[in-house]
Amino acid sequence: MTASELYLHLRKTLDKNNIESSQFEAMCITEHIFGCRLQKLLLDKIPATQEQVTNADNIAYRRSLGEPLQYLLGKWEFYGLEFFVGDGVLIPRQDTETLVETAMNLKLPENPKILDLCSGSGCIAITLKKYIKNADITAVEISDKAVGYINKNKKHNNAEINVIVGDVLAEKTSECFSDIDMIVCNPPYLTAQDMKELQKEVTFEPKKALFGGNDGLDFYRNITKLWKKSLKEGGILAYEIGMGQENDIIKIMKENSFANITTADDLCGVTRVVYGSSTWRITDG
Repeated sequence: MTASELYLHLRKTLDKNNIESSQFEAMCITEHIFGCRLQKLLLDKIPATQEQVTNADNIAYRRSLGEPLQYLLGKWEFYGLEFFVGDGVLIPRQDTETLVETAMNLKLPENPKILDLCSGSGCIAITLKKYIKNADITAVEISDKAVGYINKNKKHNNAEINVIVGDVLAEKTSECFSDIDMIVCNPPYLTAQDMKELQKEVTFEPKKALFGGNDGLDFYRNITKLWKKSLKEGGILAYEIGMGQENDIIKIMKENSFANITTADDLCGVTRVVYGSSTWRITDG
């Protein structure tokens, strides 16, 4: 069996098991098994060993049972960088690139101090470190498993970020930081109803990284209240949000003395980011 024949075999297997993006996923699995791009494999008619066929079949079988492709491959791309992912960490998604893009386009001082709360795999913190010159970036994450991935990913991407194990909903964590120029956060924001309607693949991801309370807003309420004092006056708080949550989150930010509140849409035109500037020192004393 050649690499191209293995690719067609995988695509047929995934098709038979109703995997909608079978063509793309068969390509990803084939490239993972051989360690190079599919185009080269097809042109060079590279033969597949029995071990490679067995490994590919095993991945396709587990994928057909609903396991996320990203976990099965062990790596995934985010904003042009490669990140290790697996059981216990949220999979980086293209939606989150909107938060990164927004943060990079905001006006920041030289050598900005940036926090990434609910850091997960570290994809936001590490990407910002790669693209914002001289930024001092700290990732804050409560999960030991996720912290393991952050440390692995920062080494893999040669990104010198700080990593703190801490609960972002605890005041003692927020009190450790002051004079921050920008806080970015992709918190859990799914509602109780959302959790009942998850796609099979998403059920493999950690519930704590998904569930944001009955209305999906628990983390926004608590983080905004706790962490506003960690920002400089005029410091920016930028959130990724779920579809249709923008008005509620704008209200939460206004109630906590944020001004110049702005939204940003993703490539599909969905409002995906809300951000604003802290004025709490002026209004709260």
